[in-house]
Amino acid sequence: MPPEHPHYTLRRVWLTKEEDAGFYFGFANEGLWPLCHIAHTRPAFQAGDWEYYQAVNRKFADAVVQEMEGEEKPVVLVQDYHFALLPRMIKEQRPDARIAIFWHIPWPNPEAFGICPWQRELLDGMLGADLIGFHVQQHCNNFLETVDYTLESRIDWEHFAVSRRDHVTAVRPFPISVAFNGEKPPSAASPPKYLERGALFRQLGVEATYMGLGVDRVDYTKGIPERFRGIERLLEQHPSYRGKLTFVQIGAPSRTRIKRYQDLMTEVEEEALRINRRFQEGPWKPIVFLKRQHSHEEIQSYYRAAHFCLVTSLHDGMNLVAKEYVAARADRQGALILSRFAGASHELVDALVVNPYDTDELAHAIQTALEMPPEEARMRMDRMRATIREHNVYAWAGSLIAELAAIRLESRSPVREQPVEVFVESAG
Repeated sequence: MPPEHPHYTLRRVWLTKEEDAGFYFGFANEGLWPLCHIAHTRPAFQAGDWEYYQAVNRKFADAVVQEMEGEEKPVVLVQDYHFALLPRMIKEQRPDARIAIFWHIPWPNPEAFGICPWQRELLDGMLGADLIGFHVQQHCNNFLETVDYTLESRIDWEHFAVSRRDHVTAVRPFPISVAFNGEKPPSAASPPKYLERGALFRQLGVEATYMGLGVDRVDYTKGIPERFRGIERLLEQHPSYRGKLTFVQIGAPSRTRIKRYQDLMTEVEEEALRINRRFQEGPWKPIVFLKRQHSHEEIQSYYRAAHFCLVTSLHDGMNLVAKEYVAARADRQGALILSRFAGASHELVDALVVNPYDTDELAHAIQTALEMPPEEARMRMDRMRATIREHNVYAWAGSLIAELAAIRLESRSPVREQPVEVFVESAG
């Protein structure tokens, strides 16, 4: 928001229960979500859901066009896979609008995307935008290959752009990030407002020395059962950690109307129970599963207390938990264990990068995190924090808007104009 005028107008677009079921739970999250994530869950595409997806996109497009009345050369930022048709719908009514769509999840290869019966319509809808953003270059490449494979178009690999229907769409990577406030560790004069490790363990009713942490929606792309098995393998191979290491999994229930998510919740609970029954001794247990929504302040306490954070995504566009954990560690302590299949691994190269399918590698990474010399841990954390400080969420938004502003609409050319100046306030 503009600092001199910090407010904006929110317009709600109301959906019926049927639209919500078909558009959101159906086509978007039983179809597109598993289609775009390599997590071995079969996408389900229903003609009725597709009808709702089109209708809801049209409803939002009409609302956006109404809001743009009287505005010259408006700018529209479309967010995510729920609104793939929106750019074309808006562009047809307002060709003067600068439109960007940011796709927050991975983009698969052409063969995988071809599973969708309406792949052509989705691609054509997205190509109504002047700019399409993904987190990483590989997803840009996959998208361009999918368009080349599917639609009549011309791909400009030099400028990473698509020409179709007398319109050019630029395709660029914009790795999203988090705010970074650069706060210093709390001093005695200003006591911490977050709970410390001992207080958190007492709150959980366990006695332990080391804390590991996972923070996720309970989603099959996040690799929660895989990380539990990594903890189990560590305790098998290194019995000295029994009675000392407790892994806390904060798991927010998600999309619970979908059976695959219901089954996953059952699997996660049963795995935690099985491992606890195997190893639990007295007031200690290896896994604490907190199945509820948590506030930002609660999660920050855990970020600051954990000796390591496990991000074991089976496939993820970025994964902001990895960046949130690093941003929270003003004390320069802790270790990040990060899946190679998360987009964040391209930036946070000082994390301990793992294959979450390799249980032994995961267990070894946990041991490495716990036994890492303090100086090495500080060095790794310092470098990751410097990356996030420079590439924060404000820089992400600024670069996306600057790129959109630099595109010539009138010539339909992929050649960029001189960038306009965009002033972005730093969080720190």
